[in-house]
Amino acid sequence: MNVFITGATGFVGGHLARHLSGEGHAVSGLARTDTAATALEHQGITPVAADLDARRPAAIDAALAADAVIHAAQAVPEQESATVTDLTQALAGTGKTLVFLSGSGVLMQRTAGAWSPDIFTEDDPFAAEPLADFRKAAEDTVLAAAANGMRAMVVRPGQIWGPGDHGHMSMIYQSVAAVGAAAYVGNGLAVYSHVHIDDVTRLFSLALAKGRAGGLYHAVAGETPNRWIAEKVAEDLGVKTRSVTPEEAEQVWGPFGALIIAASSRIRAVAAQQELGWQPEHADLLSMIGDQRLRDLATASS
Repeated sequence: MNVFITGATGFVGGHLARHLSGEGHAVSGLARTDTAATALEHQGITPVAADLDARRPAAIDAALAADAVIHAAQAVPEQESATVTDLTQALAGTGKTLVFLSGSGVLMQRTAGAWSPDIFTEDDPFAAEPLADFRKAAEDTVLAAAANGMRAMVVRPGQIWGPGDHGHMSMIYQSVAAVGAAAYVGNGLAVYSHVHIDDVTRLFSLALAKGRAGGLYHAVAGETPNRWIAEKVAEDLGVKTRSVTPEEAEQVWGPFGALIIAASSRIRAVAAQQELGWQPEHADLLSMIGDQRLRDLATASS
């Protein structure tokens, strides 16, 4: 299959490009710069000189030339909305495949660090997080496009972890550099359902192979409250843990980071398992404890 990926130089898109190329697919990826193009070429990925702004028409042309498109770019809201609109309009009636990478942040709940009993399957209704209204609208646009002669799907993972991620584990190691302790917000029981990057790439492979038009697929392997992570980080580094207020959290992680680490977002992957036969193979987020990349964050200058 000829697959075009936006975001091919990013964390998720890069893993997807390498994984699909390794499976024997012909993979091309959006490259905004010459440096990005060179990096893709070295990985056996065909670069497409384009972006999601002024050169978006070139990205749409690349999508039309492919059998399948994965939109994995983490663009600003205006770019994401415009790109999804252009992709769904251009691919209408072609029978081609479009898979949109979303995330469980669309249904996160602002719990100020507390646990939430609410957990959502793919079919459950929810009140969208206001800051993610644009992302939920993009999901809806993609899913509606399945009625227009294309195989359009959405993959909605939880917090993605693995080599090179910037998730909650990284943030808690970073907090040690900022406050001298492994920090969490409130009582530290806020939890994002999580999934390893390798399990995410396998889900995309299954979606490309047999996902249904209009399919929405969650990806989740486990849950680990932030306080549990902080306790393991503290043990690894020989420091204490510390609860911080939402206001203090902004000084540690910035406004957006403070929002994310104080929220709960819990999902179940029912459709992914029942329709695609997907099963996660990596469930232990805490297996990353002690990674040198993460330890370095604890001593990095702010």
